[in-house]
Amino acid sequence: MRLQGKVAFVSGAARPQGIGAATVRLFAREGGQVVFGDIREDDGRRLEAEVREGGGEAQFVSLDVTNEEEWRQAIADTVARYGRLDVLVNNAAGGGGRGSVRRGGGASIEEMAVESWDGTMAAIARGTFLGTKTAIPEMRKAGGGAIVNVSSQLGLVGSDNNNAAYHAAKGAVTIFTKATALQYVGDGIRVNSVHPGPIATDSFLQGHEGERLRMVLSRIPQGVAGTPEDIAYGILYLASDESRFVTGSELVIDGGWTAQ
Repeated sequence: MRLQGKVAFVSGAARPQGIGAATVRLFAREGGQVVFGDIREDDGRRLEAEVREGGGEAQFVSLDVTNEEEWRQAIADTVARYGRLDVLVNNAAGGGGRGSVRRGGGASIEEMAVESWDGTMAAIARGTFLGTKTAIPEMRKAGGGAIVNVSSQLGLVGSDNNNAAYHAAKGAVTIFTKATALQYVGDGIRVNSVHPGPIATDSFLQGHEGERLRMVLSRIPQGVAGTPEDIAYGILYLASDESRFVTGSELVIDGGWTAQ
């Protein structure tokens, strides 16, 4: 039980085949008490029931990651229910109150609407900032904790056919992680980022079919997309005490994409 006795909050975790949901399931199996937030209430309630029926401990709360007051309420609810906060996973990457995120394709920089840029930055960069800002005081009270920010391999490298706003937002998460790690190391709070490559989530598969899917897979040295569970196990490592000497670092799980 790698998270026994730990209380964790995971954002953007309601999509049934998403990285967040896989993380909630794994955390619960490893003994964690898990609260997770999303704007998809029906999916969230179903995941909550699934975890509890399997003997785990999970609680869904409604959360728009771009809204500071909703973050405050979500973290307050977590502490009221379980008495502390040890782990935060900033996973939400889209569906915020001010626009959705398109990782693949989309408009060129010249054609991109300001609203699209702002929506992407809000859901990813602003959401990560607000989650971190809200969680840190409670982690300090608990004597320390672990924050895991889900970035992307596209937050480390550029490309010629992906949404530049997505690159920029995930790159912001990468550097924000390092800055946060250095600012709060004295409080016993570790902060790291995970960088998934193409992962066979429901949202990825909806946007990648036919020739586009073949093109993406051709850029992965291993030749296949990863699974949400591949990423969840990396997040689990960084959330657990096994990574006690790891902070300000990037864990890349991308099938070799960035090695080229």
